[in-house]
Amino acid sequence: MANPETAEVAAKVTLSSESVEKSSPIKEFWKKFKKQRLAMVSGIFVFLLIIIAIFGPAIAPYSSEEPDYVNVLQGSSWEHLAGTDAFGRDIFSRIIVGTRISLFVGTISVLLGAVVGTVLGLISAFYGRWVDSIIMRICDVLFAFPGILLAIGIIAILGPGLGNVIIAISIFNIPNFARIVRGSALSVKSTVYVEATKSIGAKNGRLIWKHIFPGTASSIIVNFTMRIGTAILTAASLSFLGLGAQPPTPEWGAMLSNGRDYLSTSPHVTFYPGLAIFLTVLAFNLLGDGLRDTLDPKIKD
Repeated sequence: MANPETAEVAAKVTLSSESVEKSSPIKEFWKKFKKQRLAMVSGIFVFLLIIIAIFGPAIAPYSSEEPDYVNVLQGSSWEHLAGTDAFGRDIFSRIIVGTRISLFVGTISVLLGAVVGTVLGLISAFYGRWVDSIIMRICDVLFAFPGILLAIGIIAILGPGLGNVIIAISIFNIPNFARIVRGSALSVKSTVYVEATKSIGAKNGRLIWKHIFPGTASSIIVNFTMRIGTAILTAASLSFLGLGAQPPTPEWGAMLSNGRDYLSTSPHVTFYPGLAIFLTVLAFNLLGDGLRDTLDPKIKD
């Protein structure tokens, strides 16, 4: 017969483990996130895009750049699922290979903007006064220009090319992250825990990165996800205008530009790259919405 005291201790241990399991941040996140159906579907789509971006050139059925003048402007068929362009190149293969380019440009440009913007936002919130005023006024100046116009101006100075597109998109992402991080950091800075840590003589760098920065992480993650979609759309727009990827690079915006002369006779040349841009931007936006609703502590189950 089991000892009652042993049974009681075992029961307490079981309850304690269940409590820890229930309070696990990852489990709580997943519990809330899986209720976001659109975000779940978007997350799966984004995951597939990442796989395609990694293995794109290997899984593309045809060369993305080699012309085939025998099959110029062919419509959709079993041989060419999305048809061919004015040079006979398989559009489906070019979209697959172009996935890597679009995701790379979108992710790297937002990452660079996020790093600089986060640092500026944390410094602005922590030091305040004239430091805050200078940083925020610079952000206001950048906000005064529409993102695409600011990017065009920067590329007009630096010259066309994907590298300069990344720089341009990074720059107009900086004020967005700086303002969002500043707002989150101000809320964290005013908490009793941070004030107590400051009162015992903690160094400024430790306060910022150890105690304030983690409190802004959820805002950064949500904004980062949503800004990737915007960055991909902006990069495609710049390539469409001839300021981004140059022929024969299979970038989605450049593919749209190449097909605009054939809209009336061969609409498939622009339809499929346009569809790829639309679905990708939509997926990142919906994923960002889902992450926001999941990570926001004000939104309950």
